[in-house]
Amino acid sequence: MFRRIRDLFGRGNREPALPVPSILVVGLGNPGPKFLDTRHNIGFRVIQTLVERNCGDWIEDRDTQSMLSIVEMAGTTVALMAPQTFMNLSGESVIAALARWTSLDTTTDLIVVYDDLDLPTGRIRLRPNGGAGGHNGIGDILERLDSKDVVRLRFGIGHPGASGAVLDWVLGPFSEAEEERVLPATIDWAADAVEAVVASGVREAMSRFNAARPMDTDNVL
Repeated sequence: MFRRIRDLFGRGNREPALPVPSILVVGLGNPGPKFLDTRHNIGFRVIQTLVERNCGDWIEDRDTQSMLSIVEMAGTTVALMAPQTFMNLSGESVIAALARWTSLDTTTDLIVVYDDLDLPTGRIRLRPNGGAGGHNGIGDILERLDSKDVVRLRFGIGHPGASGAVLDWVLGPFSEAEEERVLPATIDWAADAVEAVVASGVREAMSRFNAARPMDTDNVL
């Protein structure tokens, strides 16, 4: 399992103790190079951007079956997590992290980033709560928490147009045009939105990010 983790995130380090975070941000995806550039892994890519811009380092954390990076963001200690359980079992890593850091309030201190078929590619939506919308990763988290009150950032990946094509769509790569002309700006935009939630709370961040998208990605496809 950890060879696949290193393929995705680079070589990690084991550390015996971690700082206690005030916020846990979880990006959803599937481990391993096979899934690296798929639409379903956009949550991983947003988390990777946050690690890089906040000068973090990944560690392999067996207790949570995840890659973890602890960073300082807007004066707050934040744990950035990429579960390595595969998408449908994402809740295992989240529950393990919450058992370790019992001071975290899941209604305010947990942010989940994941792909959404119902939004155009690159459009994002922040919400303080809600259902799974058919997404198995957030669905597993909500079921294990027995709560829908989880802050989430949904990142649009578009829809193939037919329900029978959804599986191949989410497990397939973005188009070359999307990779070159949309994703660089919109992944950064999504990372900005997460940082805004950490700094100012989800309600204020919603007013800034939900009705807009980076101007240089408008009408490019």
